Amino acid sequence: MSLIIPANTLASGGFSVDNSCRFDDGSSTQMNKTISSTSTTWTFSCWIKLNPTGTNQYLASWDMGGGEALGIGIEASTNQLFIYTSATGQAPKLYDGKLRDPSAWMNIVIKNSSGTITSYINGTQAKTSITGTALASGTLRIGCYTGSNYFYDGYMAEVVLIDGTAYSADSFGEFDSDSNIWKPINVSGLTFGSDGFYLDFKDSANLGNDASGGTDLTEVNLAAIDQTTDTPTNNFATMNPLWRYYISGDFSDGNLTIANNTSFKPTPPTIAPSSGKWYMEAKAISGTDTKWWFGIADQEYSDTFQNLSSGNYVYGVDPATSSVNERMQSVYNNILYVNGTSTVTGFFSSGGISAGDIAMLAVDLDNQKIWYGKNGVWNNGAGTESTTLDVSNPDSTSITSGRNYYINTGADDCGWSVNYGNPPYTISSGNTDGNDRGNFEYAVPSGYLSICTANLSEVLG
Repeated sequence: MSLIIPANTLASGGFSVDNSCRFDDGSSTQMNKTISSTSTTWTFSCWIKLNPTGTNQYLASWDMGGGEALGIGIEASTNQLFIYTSATGQAPKLYDGKLRDPSAWMNIVIKNSSGTITSYINGTQAKTSITGTALASGTLRIGCYTGSNYFYDGYMAEVVLIDGTAYSADSFGEFDSDSNIWKPINVSGLTFGSDGFYLDFKDSANLGNDASGGTDLTEVNLAAIDQTTDTPTNNFATMNPLWRYYISGDFSDGNLTIANNTSFKPTPPTIAPSSGKWYMEAKAISGTDTKWWFGIADQEYSDTFQNLSSGNYVYGVDPATSSVNERMQSVYNNILYVNGTSTVTGFFSSGGISAGDIAMLAVDLDNQKIWYGKNGVWNNGAGTESTTLDVSNPDSTSITSGRNYYINTGADDCGWSVNYGNPPYTISSGNTDGNDRGNFEYAVPSGYLSICTANLSEVLG
């Protein structure tokens, strides 16, 4: 089955999705509206990039009086898509595969025609002849079950409910002719019906706006910052929650914030570039200590992090030989560590990272160079600091050519909100990269790009 926009791929051409909405189970986010339709023919479609949280998550649900009439969810124990009805309970699974990849967007289409449900995942028919149910007069909710349980965690885009027509998957997407990746198409011409709607999330002041012209949905615990540019046609890097076995912290904000991380263990992103010039920022959030660190580690080395003692996460020591490893470096406690060695103490003249500071990182994987900055000021490798990155004075030239590098962060008893171009916090100034992508607090150095699939496709060809 072809996946849509995985971490290192971009489908070419076609319809572009500009925005998505970031839902957070810890903040009990949802949208809702009252519907009156009891149609036995309907279609639900959405694109999701989820965070497998370990609990059941509902994409949509319909209340009927005091009970649940219908729910579309992902089961925690199996990571499988299911339908729940008040009459039959949790019905057979709608897809035999597991929905648990936090790095990729995927499309779910469910149509109910004359009491029979057919489901599609990324354009491929998954299940047929499952007993369906009519829409229920009452409250429809996006992102939770009955308004107070099983909240969805992750991103949603192109959310559509069709009332009165059973559409197949090809009304919502198509296979790219070059890559064979399932990609979205324009749905604005569909017949939505009396209680149908189309959420494109283009209005940050009204995320529940029905772009088809119907009654808007009411947002609950959602704000303008929850509108994102991480979409099925341009997938941004996030932290990888599947590392949570080795990370003691709590993920939120669409896997862009980690809090209460009680070890030095890293929080690598879902994209590890092997070439190109890349830029990121990370905002230090409150904690009980000031032990934030940020830097790089190559993918092969990062995959062995779980075998290390806490100090080695920062210093870069080979887990097998206990010798210096040349594929990791970071700034920690205002000290630059390169190849496992304390290289520069008092790295920033203003002192180390504190809560509220924004760290900056520019990595040139083509020429094996790296620069670190803080609050708009770069350390230019020769003991000088400037608001402009000095390309002749990198902090290090120890990056190994051709390796896949995690551009990442770590912490001890504190946390980060990470911005690979899709910030989880409010940006006061607003700066894009040279391709007019991303949103950063400080000016992006010339030639450096936000970490997203649209930029990757141009760098990698």
